[in-house]
Amino acid sequence: MANTATRATKEKNTRTVTFKSKEHEKFYQKYLPRCRYQDEYHKALVYCLGIDRDTREHVDQIYDFRTGNVEPECLHEGWQTSGSVKIVRMAFNLYCNGTPSIYNYDDSDLEGQLEEVQRYTVEDLFCCGYARYFWEAVKIRYPEYCYYVDWEDMYVEN
Repeated sequence: MANTATRATKEKNTRTVTFKSKEHEKFYQKYLPRCRYQDEYHKALVYCLGIDRDTREHVDQIYDFRTGNVEPECLHEGWQTSGSVKIVRMAFNLYCNGTPSIYNYDDSDLEGQLEEVQRYTVEDLFCCGYARYFWEAVKIRYPEYCYYVDWEDMYVEN
């Protein structure tokens, strides 16, 4: 039961970040400093990759902290589960603003590329038990759109 408990911590900007577990929070605190930058892209990436034990244990197969590159080939590794591939795709999407794994298919495999792109849709990613944490990752990645106390004020301003 403890590993599914929600944990919350405050980041420097006084916003509360909700973590799935203590392990998730520890991972975030340990791996974010290893990133080249401490921006929203990297925060969302590390947050996502810390959600699940499988992605935490294989983080170096998913992301190269030295080069700053994602490793889309990891989606085909034997350790991946239906949940961990969703986490990796969400992390890639928030970090790269796209679907880097489609390049695993050559140009002649348009059907394979199309199927891979469809695995990045909101429905495919969010229809799982990680949805609450995916939404948290979206808020981390796009703070300027997600933290208005009164949403109507946002629309009046814009």
